[in-house]
Amino acid sequence: MPKASISKLIECKKDQLIDLVLDIEKYPEFVPFCLDSKVYERYDRDNQILIVADLTIGKGPFKDTYKSDVKFNKDKSIINVTNIGGPLNHLENKWTFIESDNGTEILFDIDFEIENKFLNLVMTKSFQYGLNKIADAFQKRARELYSYEH
Repeated sequence: MPKASISKLIECKKDQLIDLVLDIEKYPEFVPFCLDSKVYERYDRDNQILIVADLTIGKGPFKDTYKSDVKFNKDKSIINVTNIGGPLNHLENKWTFIESDNGTEILFDIDFEIENKFLNLVMTKSFQYGLNKIADAFQKRARELYSYEH
């Protein structure tokens, strides 16, 4: 199964970055390979925000839509995502946000398996590159939306 991790310091406040990541409807505007998104449910309960959403991911002739269960734990500043439908046998990703004097460090871990074995092999070889492009896109978007005040 493809697995990858990335850590990046982004110059904005933690709450701003969390809002950016949870604004799934806007992903097609700035996330590479994200062609469409749709949020079906969004609940704000006590210390959690719960979201059920579709993302359509693709490049060239390949595109697929998968449904995810997104859980944000406000106390721990962690977003956990698991698949609940689509072409993935397995998806787990975790976003952790740590605020510092210079901005917010984002830690992103992902572990997934695609049903199509050939695509799984292709994704394993190129996934870290794609993940870096996605992290760069979030950093660029944060710069466009927020100016960091120390």
